[in-house]
Order: sequence, then structure tokens, then C-alpha cells
Amino acid sequence: MEKSDISSVLEVLNGKSANEIIKWIFDTIGVENVALASSLGIEDQVLTDLVLKQNDKARIFTLDTGRLPQETYSAMDKTMMHYNFKYEVLFPDRDKVEKMVSEYGANLFYESIEKRKLCCDVRKVDILKKKLSTLKAWICGLRKEQSVTRTNINVVEWDEANNLLKFNPLIDWNEADVWNYLKKENVPYNKLFDKGYTSIGCAPCTRAIEKGEDLRAGRWWWEDPMHKECGLHVKK
Repeated sequence: MEKSDISSVLEVLNGKSANEIIKWIFDTIGVENVALASSLGIEDQVLTDLVLKQNDKARIFTLDTGRLPQETYSAMDKTMMHYNFKYEVLFPDRDKVEKMVSEYGANLFYESIEKRKLCCDVRKVDILKKKLSTLKAWICGLRKEQSVTRTNINVVEWDEANNLLKFNPLIDWNEADVWNYLKKENVPYNKLFDKGYTSIGCAPCTRAIEKGEDLRAGRWWWEDPMHKECGLHVKK
């Protein structure tokens, strides 16, 4: 499918449930041509449950940046055991990481937005692009409620940066919907969410939030909210 097909796909999928959207994706594009990108967040755990119940051959990949919290690795292990599947685990290019850390230090991301984005590019964006170049579409756990940078997303979009379709089956779910599903279906989740975390990435760039803060306030908390994307989901 091409960018020109977006309008017609939107007509079909708008108003459909997450299950119906995922079924349409697999039936239309093929389970082998699509993958769920999981950060082991609560939305991605919901989608993991949904896609594997639709098709036990569903593909799910995760990016291991080398700076993840131990709780994320524990959630990864529990999820694989629970569903009896294996993640496609992607690592950054060692030479690029070595060059970056040698030049700027291990904690460069605290120094400026530019250096933080460099770290995100090396540890996440570059390997994501490589993976997406092998697919026809990817599935993400984005929700409109999550942040000011995500209020205008659609259930299906054309990913200009990677030249493929991007699906967001949970865009209209709220946080309560996500937690209700996890509890009802007994889905494993990252235990950092029990400690006040609401969005989890790399350990040094993620903290628990305070009462009343935005759901993504714990990500890169030293930056302005409008800059709080790592490059994985930025529209061009």
C-alpha cells in the first residue's frame, strides 16, 4: 500500500475497535509484512496481547538501547514466557555508540537537546529505520491522551521518514482503558508503573511523575514538552 491509499484506509478503519483494526492489518497487508514496535510500556503490552491472540505468528520487535532499566528486562522475560514467543531484539551499532560516548561522555543527553537527540538517534532511531526498511507497515502504541505532541495522530498514517504505513490502534483509548484491559486479561507489565512511572524509556532519561503532571512528564523532564520525542514518532 502507498501514501495515496491513506484516505481510503482511514474511511475503513475510523471507528473500528483495536481488535478490528489489527485483524484488517493482518488480513490486508499480511502478518509477515507487519511488526509491532514494543517498548514494554503498558500500551505495547495491550497490543502484544491483542496481536498474539489474533495470530501467534505476529512479529514484535523491541529496541535494546543498552541503557534500559532492569524492570524492563524482567517485563520482557515474563512476557515471552506468558505468551510463549520471542521478541526480535535490536541493538545499536557498537561503533557508533563507542564513537559517541568517547567524544561526548556517557551522559551527554543532559547537556543539550541536540546531544540528547544524537543519543536517541544512535541508540534507537538508526536501528528502527533499518528494521522498518524490511516491513510494509508497523504498529505502535501511541494514544492522543499521552502528550501535546500526539494530539493530532490518526489510526493510520504515512510514515514519511521510513516510507511505510504506521498504525495506531489505541489512539482513542484513555489510561483507564489500558489498565482495565491489562487487569482483565492478566497481561504482564513493567513493575515501574507501580512506582509512579507512566512512560518508560532509558533509565537515565526516565523518572516517576508527580501528582498532576503530564503522562510523559517523566521523560526528558529537563526539556520543554514540545521537544519530548526521540525521533521515532516525529512527522516530517
